[in-house]
This record gives sequence, structure tokens and C-alpha cells, in this order.
Amino acid sequence: MSVSTDLYVAPFADGLEQWSRQDGRPGSSTYADGDGAAYVPGDADFGGCLEIVKTQPTQKVRFMGQTPMRLERYIRVVARVKLITGNMPNVAIAAYAGDADGNAVSAVTSIGPATTLDRYGKVFEISAIIGPGARSGVDMVWGAVPVFGHFGVDFQGSVGGVIRMDDLEIHDVTDAFVRDMIPFVDVRDFGALGNGTTDDRLAFVAADGAAQGRTILIPEGDFYVGSGLSLASRVDFQGRIVMPDDAPLVLSNSYRMTTYIDAFKDEELAFQKAFQALLNSGDHDSLDLGGRTISLTKPVDMQKAVATKDTYAIRRVIRNGQFYAASDGDWDKDVVFATAKYSPNASRKLTNVANINAIQDGSLVGGAGVGREVYVTRRNISAQEVELSEPLFDADGTQEFTFTRFKYMLDFSGFEKLSKFSLQNVELHCNGVASGVSLAKEGITFNMRDCFITRPKHRGITSTGTGCQGMLIDRCHFVTDEGQTAAQDRESIVLNASGNDVKLRENWASQFRHFAVLSGSNNIISGNHFYQGDGRADGIRVAGIALTRSNTASTVVGNYIDNCFVEWTNEHDVNPDFTGGFGFSALSISDNVFLSGDVAPWFAYIVVKPFGTGHGVSNLTVNGNNFRSINGQIDRVERVDTTFADLDRDRFRDIQFMGNNYNNVSIKTENPLRVTHSQNSVSRTWTVNSNEALPFLGRVRDAQSIIAKGAIRNSANSIMADFPYVEVEAGSTRRAAQVKWPTSVKGKIGITLRCDT
Repeated sequence: MSVSTDLYVAPFADGLEQWSRQDGRPGSSTYADGDGAAYVPGDADFGGCLEIVKTQPTQKVRFMGQTPMRLERYIRVVARVKLITGNMPNVAIAAYAGDADGNAVSAVTSIGPATTLDRYGKVFEISAIIGPGARSGVDMVWGAVPVFGHFGVDFQGSVGGVIRMDDLEIHDVTDAFVRDMIPFVDVRDFGALGNGTTDDRLAFVAADGAAQGRTILIPEGDFYVGSGLSLASRVDFQGRIVMPDDAPLVLSNSYRMTTYIDAFKDEELAFQKAFQALLNSGDHDSLDLGGRTISLTKPVDMQKAVATKDTYAIRRVIRNGQFYAASDGDWDKDVVFATAKYSPNASRKLTNVANINAIQDGSLVGGAGVGREVYVTRRNISAQEVELSEPLFDADGTQEFTFTRFKYMLDFSGFEKLSKFSLQNVELHCNGVASGVSLAKEGITFNMRDCFITRPKHRGITSTGTGCQGMLIDRCHFVTDEGQTAAQDRESIVLNASGNDVKLRENWASQFRHFAVLSGSNNIISGNHFYQGDGRADGIRVAGIALTRSNTASTVVGNYIDNCFVEWTNEHDVNPDFTGGFGFSALSISDNVFLSGDVAPWFAYIVVKPFGTGHGVSNLTVNGNNFRSINGQIDRVERVDTTFADLDRDRFRDIQFMGNNYNNVSIKTENPLRVTHSQNSVSRTWTVNSNEALPFLGRVRDAQSIIAKGAIRNSANSIMADFPYVEVEAGSTRRAAQVKWPTSVKGKIGITLRCDT
């Protein structure tokens, strides 16, 4: 053992009034009082020593001075004794443990191992080590409460006999257990027991305070910590931490996923605790998963993991790892059928909702007159009301609705508001059983960057409220679980958003039902590649992007839109008939590559689907796109889906449909439409047809220019210099213009027609 430091103990030569017959406390009787004890100055083995006659079954000898104890201190108490005559007793180091108020600490071990004095005249050395931690070699474990001790010995057994005892020695042997040259501080040295039930929190706090740059060691055992704990030192977990769900463990110098796994010995719990710490500490802005794969057997309720917060608005990041949905986990969707009443006057609410207790926040709502991706944002159970993420277009009255709750690997929907949260370089491997991420009810600028969502069962990213406001999805990769399913039969959707200002940039998605359903405005969709084909001849295709606000103010630019189309609807309009406002307006579709193969001839890349009557189109730009059909020709690139209503073509304004490239497209749509007309026989009225080449079978509502492409001649073949005028909306379909001349002429002209004003 290393060199020890002696602690003061009065020698017997200084007087026996310093040695108690009891526990050593002030006022107790001493060996200076009464008979049966004497100081012997000249013992052959000890020199000066104490001689006592054993008169009690347990004869105590205690030094009345207080030997200080502190966390991290270990002491060795040594007594040398010999039996002179009489009965042979047992002897052990013993002590009185006192707390800061001087009271006895009864819960600690107060007596060490006993030795029998089985020979007369033999010197026996009795010793015991006392300290705060249950370390190897420690005989009396005192924990963190005692601050001093009265030390000595107990002689046990039959009365009678004469015993001599040399001066008591107390040595500080802390360096044998906690060495400064070893960069570890063991929590046991500060009283931690690791029995799974005793609250060891104060020992952890004390160890952290004493570490001074060293690493805190948590050895084998189950260490219960009853409330939140922050440790500024580095930590090495060999044992397991047990904490209440709402108690955060903040590891300022060891904030890594691997450390939390070491601490809790359970990946799912460790992730929840690490995330809890992320939102309960200002020391770190991100949780680095360290490349670990975390297997999940059920959804992670991210708000419940934090427990104490349902709003958060400071930037936080989870990065660099994978979550894997165990195939035998709890991932089955929950479906509830319930009658409810809807009124357009309360457009985002269902009332008189039956069975509301069974309905879950975040459930997808289905029923007559319900558009796509309408969710239960929150419930008011006492009022039997459900708040909806979107209005319903035609559900006035009472009916039965379905409420389907998908199971998400990372479910943030318990947060009322979560802003500036980011997932970076993370894969959610949904394994065909789970969905990916459900966002908070409200919040701004949720961000996913360089992430993978692989084989989601139902949804990749779901917004059940406005937690998608300003959402940024950049350079992410979405892989389907429905590659062998016909396009129209698929159920999985990459993402939806009901907030405004969404940015989808440079993502890749393959063979989902939809890439994005966006009901907000001011969206930018750029540089993405989404493919939704299925290899079936004359296959049915569904929307890649569904824009469900008529005045969308959105930009679709530079994407590769493969075997799907851009669909523009107003299915989330509580009053879908046009009564005023902008109608279908403010959409730019530019510089994209549109490709399709093995599709029906009526397939189109841009589809407008009004859910009510009277709508026109305005401020639409479709410029610089490449439209290409392979393995078959399509009729045109744009069309109107008249399932509910047609467009009002008298309301077309400010439409640009220019500079596009068409391959295997029968009708090449333009606006303004440049038409060359040859009149081979003289006539005062030349009828110029648009040949259905104006957008959405638009009418000829304007003509911008006429140029003669050669001489205009009369019946006498003389060149005429008269200038004609134009009448628009000619013919029964109003898709022609009539060029009117002062006299009957023939020739060739170029004319520019428009479907708008």
C-alpha cells in the first residue's frame, strides 16, 4: 500500500480522560473515571499502554477527539492488543459516525471485522478501513453523510480478563483508492451505493465538484438518480443510470450518443434521454449520434421524452446516425370511425365528435368532402371538438369520418410549437412498417438536410398543423416500399405541408403516391428528381406535386418530374366556388424536365383540378420546360380535370406558356400562340384556328400581331396594301379568330393569338 498520512490521536500517556468507555461523545464516561483501567508506562511490547479489566460483554474504547471524515477520504484505523489473562475475547475496530449536526448516523457500518485473542501474551494487530464508497478492501462503508467519527475498538465476549492496548493509530489511505496521478474520480468515493434504489445524486454532484479535470467513473451497478443531474466533467459509464422519465441527465463534457447508451444500457431510452438533455441545456446545439444505428421498437414521442416542455424555439440539431424500425415493433396504424358535424362557418373544426377519446392527435381525417392530407391538429375532449389542419371543401352536415393514426419513428406532434429544429445526415430506415417524422403542431423552419427516409409504410414527413411553416427539405433521399405496386394503388406519400414558405430543394424520391402535397403558398420546389412510374403499359399516373391552394404563389423550377405531374387544386377551400379574389393564380413552372413512358394518351404533365365553379387562371408561367413522352405519344402537356368543375376560360389572364420543348406530344401548347395561316382562295374573312394549342383548351381572347408572309392579293391577283382587323372568340368553341379584310383577298399571314387578356 502507498504511503499514508497519520491523523492525530492522543496517546494514552496524555491522560485517560480523552478515552471514552462509551461512544466517545462529549459527556460520556471515560477511563479516567472509576476502577478497572490504568496507564502502564513500561510494557515490554508497547512501552506506554492502556490496561483494562473486561467488565462488560461489549467493552468499548473510543477516542473522544473528532476525526474528520470527508467525501473521497479513506482512513485505516490500527490497534495493537494482547491478552494478559482471563477469558479470550473478540476484538474489532469500531466507531461512532456523526453527521454535521453531531447526531449519530445509524445507517452506516460501525464495526469492522473481529479477531479472537486466542493466545496469552501474543500481540495482535487489528485494523479496518473506513470510507465513503463500497470499494474493494473497505470494511466500513459510510457514504456521504458522516462528517466525523470517534474511533477505537470493541472487546466482545465473556467478562473477565485483562487486556493491554497500544496507542491507537489512524492513517489517511485515500491515495490507495483515489490517486491524483490516475485521471478518474469514482462516485463510490463520494457515497454512491449503486444498489438501484438509494438516491445517489448527491454523490454524483460531489464527484463532479471534486473531479477538477479528471473523468468521473461510474463502476458496475445500478445507480439511481432521483432528479435532474448536470455533470460538467467527462464521464465513463461502466454501470447503469436509473432516472425518472422527467429527469434530464446533462453531460456537458461527454455529450455523445455513445455515452448515453453506456449510461442507460438501452438504445431507445438513451436516445430519449440524450434528446431530453439537448432541450434542457444550453451547452450544446446538436446531438451527434456518432454513426450509431438505433433500433426502435415503437414510436419515439419526442415531446414526452423532454417531458417538461411543449414549446421550444432555440436552434437544435440531431445528426450523423441511423434509426431502424424493428419489424416486430408496435407500428400498426390505429383507425377510429366516428360521426361528427362540420360547418363551413367554423372551417377548421369538427363538433359533436363521437368517441373522441379514442381519436388521437395527428390522425389523418377521411370522409366525404375531405381533401388530401387533412389531419387532427388537436382535440378538445370536454367540448367534443376536433381542430383540423385544413378546411373541408364539401362536408357540411353530420357524417361518419375515419381517423387514421400512423406510427412515426420520430413523432414531434406532442409539441405545441417547435422551431428551428434540424435533422442532418440521419437515416430513418422505416423498414416497411413505420412512417418517418411527424412535425410539431406549430413552428417555423423545421429542416431536414442530407437525410434518408427509407421504405416508409405510410408517410415520410407529416405536418398535422403549421409546424411546417418555412420548412426546408434539402438534398434528402426518399426510397419507396411500394415499388411493385401500381402507381394509382400506392398509399405512401413523401411529405405534406400546410404552412407557407416551404423549400424543397435537390431531393430524390422514387415511386410514392405523391412526392409533396402542399396547401400553403410561397413555396419553392427546385432541383428535385421524383419518379412515380410502374412499368405498366398505358399506366395511370398520379400527381408528383399537388398544390392545393388556388392562389399558390409558388415556383417549380429545375426539377426532373418523372412519370407524374404537377396538380393544382383548391381542395382545401371551404368555399370552392369562385366568388372573388385571385382564383388559380401565381404559379411558375420553369426549366423542368418532364418525362413519361408507357402512359395513356390523355396523360398530361400539368393538371388543374377545380373543386368549384367559376375559376379562371391568371399569372401562370410555364416556360423553358422539356416535355418528353417515350413508348407512346400523348395528346398534350396540360389539361383540366373536370371531376368537380371546369375552368371559366373567360377568366384567363396573364398566362405565359413559352419556350418549351415537346417530344412525342401531339399538340404543342403555347401562349401567346404563333400561327401561320395560308388563305388559298380570296375571302374578306379568314378564319384562323388555334387548333386547341392554347393552354387548357383556352379560347382566342386576344390577337397581338399580324404580319404578311408574302404578297396579299385580290381576285385580280393584284397586290393589296389594306390592313385587316381581327375578331376573337370566333366559332362555336370560340377557339378561333377571324381576320377581316376590306376586300376579298388571299395570301399568307403570321398571327399571334392569346387565351388571356
